[in-house]
Amino acid sequence: MRDVFVETANYRNFMEKLTRVDERGAQEACLVVVDGKPGLGKTATMDHWISQTGSIRIRAQRWWKHNDFVAELLNELGVTTPPRNRRERFKRIIEELGNLADEAALEDRTFGLVIDECDLISRNEEVMETIRGISDIQFLPTILVGMGKLRDNLKRFAQIESRAPNKAEFHPVSLEDATALIRGLCEVPVAPDLIQFTWKTSKGFSREMVEAISKIERLGRRIDLGPAGVTMADMAGQLLMSNRETSRDIIVPELA
Repeated sequence: MRDVFVETANYRNFMEKLTRVDERGAQEACLVVVDGKPGLGKTATMDHWISQTGSIRIRAQRWWKHNDFVAELLNELGVTTPPRNRRERFKRIIEELGNLADEAALEDRTFGLVIDECDLISRNEEVMETIRGISDIQFLPTILVGMGKLRDNLKRFAQIESRAPNKAEFHPVSLEDATALIRGLCEVPVAPDLIQFTWKTSKGFSREMVEAISKIERLGRRIDLGPAGVTMADMAGQLLMSNRETSRDIIVPELA
């Protein structure tokens, strides 16, 4: 499978929301909410954006309290001997993020903080207020990534919700995006009929399509391919992917 990133409508929507943050009127409105079911490409999008910008990412845990969040962020920032005092730890985070943001500005690139699986902590007011405080002080683009409940949970905190007008909800991809994704990632050519079947049975979830690509590649390297690439007929009777709802195997049907 090719190690490339394929831009989809979900990615373009995310980038549009980031552009709005850069052009915002209220300086403190710098939270971006990225939400959607697992398997829609949020992780791949964040991986790509972070690799392009050198931004910082931490993954939230359900059991986190304020001190856990602060300790994890300091660790990610490379602070091996954090201050003992709570106020000083917060100050050190602001200093470290400020230095990274200044470096990024000199290189004319965006820098931000990504908090993955944020819906796990999005009902914890103390942690969320700490995130808001960091974002407010540095005017730092802060990306809150969730799995479907993040937007609803944030409505409990008016001060935070008001700072997150830009929300990028990830949706199942279109056939056009599925075609771009499969042809971009797959190292063997794939025929339109198999692309459409993969898109339909995956229900537009990119995670399932990536699973299918690995199966298509494996077969495509073993057979003599026609001009269109691997077809439905070539894959007939072969495992393509698993059904996310039933966990049952999806087998490519024999053509009549």
